[in-house]
Amino acid sequence: MTRTILLTKHHGLGNDFLVCLDGASVQHQGASLARRLCHRHLGIGADGLLLALPADDDSADARMRLHNADGSIAEMSGNGIRCFAQALVDGGAVAPGTVRIATDAGLRVVEVDATDPESGITQVSVDMGVARFDTHPVHGGIGTTVDMGNPHLVIAVDSLDEVDIAERGPQHEQPYLSGPTAGINVEIIRAVDEATIDMVVWERGVGATQACGTGATASAVVAHRLGLVGTKVTVRQPGGNAVVEILDDRVMLTGPSQRIATITIAVEGAA
Repeated sequence: MTRTILLTKHHGLGNDFLVCLDGASVQHQGASLARRLCHRHLGIGADGLLLALPADDDSADARMRLHNADGSIAEMSGNGIRCFAQALVDGGAVAPGTVRIATDAGLRVVEVDATDPESGITQVSVDMGVARFDTHPVHGGIGTTVDMGNPHLVIAVDSLDEVDIAERGPQHEQPYLSGPTAGINVEIIRAVDEATIDMVVWERGVGATQACGTGATASAVVAHRLGLVGTKVTVRQPGGNAVVEILDDRVMLTGPSQRIATITIAVEGAA
C-alpha cells in the first residue's frame, strides 16, 4: 500500500532535520526512510529524520526518535530536539511554552516560543540534563570524553586554522566504531575568551556538520572543567552560535530553530 505523509524541514544553526509528526505510521521503516530521504543528492537532504511517537506515559507530551542520515539511531540531539519542538508547536500538537519530550536518552524539558511567521524562526531552550565525564576510554591520550545522553570526545587545541574536521573526525572516531557506543561524536574546540569557544564537529552516523547541540554542550562543559571558560558560554560553530549555561546540576542549551519547508512524499507500506 502507498500513502502520503507530511514532513517539515527545519534547521538549528545549519544542522538540518526532517520531522514527521505521524511517525508511528512509518516507525517500522525509519532506518531505510532516513537513508533515502536524508541523502543529499538522491533524496531531500538532511542530517537526520525525526519521528514523533506517542508518549509512553503522562510525563511527556511526545516521544522523539532520531535516525541519523545513515539510518542509525541517535539517543539525543540538541539541535534536533529544538527542531522537533518547533514542529510540534507549528503542527498544533502542543502549545508554545514548556514542552516535555521523551528521548532515547531520557526526558528533556524544552521551552519553545511561537514561530515568527515571516522568518520561520523560533528560539528554544533545552534542559540537557547532567554531563557525565570520563564515561568512555580516551584513545591515544587525546581529549576528554563526556556523555550528554550520547557520547562525545572533546579535544581542545590552540588554533583551529589547520584543523580539517572531515579528516580528523574519522581518525579520532575510528577506535570507537567497534565499541559499545558504535562510534563517537568528535568536537575540536578553541577557547577564544572566558565566555566564548569555537567548535567544529564530526557527528557519529552523519559526518561533518554545521553545528551540533549536544556537541556544543559537551564542549562547553569540558572547556569549563579545564578552566578555560566560565559558566555561561557562547559556542561559535560554522552554522552559527548557541549559548550553554552550566548550572549546579544541569546544563541548558539555547539557540534557534528555523522551519524551511513543508514536504509531502509517497511512502510504500506505511501503516
